[in-house]
Amino acid sequence: MQLIDETTLTTLRKAAASQSCRLVDFDTAEVRPGFVPNTFFLIVSGTVPCANMRVELIPVVYIQRPDYWEIEVVAFLPGPICLPQVGKYMETIPLDGILGTAGI
Repeated sequence: MQLIDETTLTTLRKAAASQSCRLVDFDTAEVRPGFVPNTFFLIVSGTVPCANMRVELIPVVYIQRPDYWEIEVVAFLPGPICLPQVGKYMETIPLDGILGTAGI
């Protein structure tokens, strides 16, 4: 895995925030082993305020491997209209290559 350099990361962090996506809370987070030895998956579930929001688990970008790797729960609104009804989500991400030295 190729890591990003500090100059690029600083430039990225100074960029304007997106208006079509937001960090969202979760109700449960669970790490489960995969079928192949030494593989693991993070499973996160919760609710979003718009029924048409799409949720993804996005690993934070680091210059070097951290003690604990942060994974953001991000909700995207695919268009200009929010269907104002609570939606449920459950998302999974393989943890291969995104484990910190002590965990996630």
